[in-house]
Amino acid sequence: MAEAAGNAGSLGPCVDPAGEGTELAAVIGATVPTGFEPLAAEEVQEKLGSASRISRDRGKIYFEIPAQALPQVHRLRSVDNLFVVVQEFKDYQFKETKEDALKDLEDLVEKLPWTDPLKVWELNNSLKKKKTERRKHNLQSAVRKEKLNSDREGKKADQKDTKKEEDCAQDTAGVEPADGHDTGKTPEVASQNEEEEEDNNKQSDAKNELQAGAGTETKAGDSRTSDGEAKVLKFRVTCNRAGDKHSFTSNEAARDFGGAVQEHFQWKADMTNFDVEVLLNIHNNEVIVGIALTEESLHRRNITHFGPTTLRSTLAYCMLRLCDPQPTDIIIDPMCGTGAIPIEGAMEWPSCYHIAGDNNPQAVRRAANNMCSLLKKNENKESSASQGMPLDIIQWDICNLPLRTGSVDIIVSDMPFGKRIGSKKKNWDLYPACLMEAGRICTPGTGRAVLLTQDKKCFAKALARLGHIWRRAQTLWVNVGGLHAAVYLLRRTWERAEEK
Repeated sequence: MAEAAGNAGSLGPCVDPAGEGTELAAVIGATVPTGFEPLAAEEVQEKLGSASRISRDRGKIYFEIPAQALPQVHRLRSVDNLFVVVQEFKDYQFKETKEDALKDLEDLVEKLPWTDPLKVWELNNSLKKKKTERRKHNLQSAVRKEKLNSDREGKKADQKDTKKEEDCAQDTAGVEPADGHDTGKTPEVASQNEEEEEDNNKQSDAKNELQAGAGTETKAGDSRTSDGEAKVLKFRVTCNRAGDKHSFTSNEAARDFGGAVQEHFQWKADMTNFDVEVLLNIHNNEVIVGIALTEESLHRRNITHFGPTTLRSTLAYCMLRLCDPQPTDIIIDPMCGTGAIPIEGAMEWPSCYHIAGDNNPQAVRRAANNMCSLLKKNENKESSASQGMPLDIIQWDICNLPLRTGSVDIIVSDMPFGKRIGSKKKNWDLYPACLMEAGRICTPGTGRAVLLTQDKKCFAKALARLGHIWRRAQTLWVNVGGLHAAVYLLRRTWERAEEK
């Protein structure tokens, strides 16, 4: 094992040997939509001020942060899952035989620097508990507020019955908003203020947890019950392996590495109801050991009514970011499905105006329901103003859009793959017609489109026919539900399109 330990990469947690004076830092690993790693790294730089390293294993980036910045990390929109890195080995030398290779992985457990990553995991856990408590409090407040409003409405109804008819008419003309007062704030400002307040709360929680933990010395990974007794943690090991030169399987690596973890920490193995998930990522000769910080993917945030092909919110965000929306831009999704793209756009770019549409009435209903669910969820938070959403949802014909020529700045859409929806045969007529109509409504010279499709051959043919209207600026290869798809960034030429 000397050769494995000697090949540890430079990427590792920022340790604090004395436990004093140095702020606890962590290297965070994030899984992101494949093909969008550079764009996710840009978001990390922009929002956290941290430089990222893109992994050789597609769909992962790594960046270093102070531990108290964990709340902002969870607010990243391009990230699916998060984990804290225990240690990375850039060129791990596996033994040739299965027995020796697995024995090396077992021996590795005792040599890893677990202390700081487990502190980060504990901090992350405590922040999640506080967030859950806050949600419960907000929900209870919303219920109390609704009950109070209903009581007031009942009293008002009794009073109105005793008034004259002309007084009723005057009252009706002067009805106030549903929240009972006007704050003078726009939905965008209210939304930003709420997000800043939530971030400040979480940041304060993180600082308090770090300060509280600074004065206590506990064994790494210990958790305590409400009575102060040490709780035996439950864990599982998940191995993600890629490469054809390994003498062992993912299950074998997880089993033997997990056995060593159990022996080292005296934790209890549990594959379903676990507290800690240890990650063993093996990509050819690159080995990274980490601890998961997310229980479920962060892309599960906007959609509650699913369709046959619902796009992940993280991928929707990346597609929108790729076209660089500017304030006052008009952004449309002509084939919106369940509304993942326009809803993500309205949440992240509220200074733009978003229009979503689909020819399927059921899809339009799903998109509208998703928007309503999200608005209701936001209303449950304590807010000084009811939030709106700069988004309209319409049923229309993609080949005959009810929009003026040159009136749209950006088009972002997930086109039919021809598998679960439509067919490859229909795409040969649909794709050229869609690109032609998109070219008509898009602003010449400055308009752009970001389109996702798995039917790459059909799209390439359609684009070749309409090269005078659309110029391909960039192509990104992505994995969508196991399908090898492409995202095309197109720029509108100055060529005038035919007006209808």
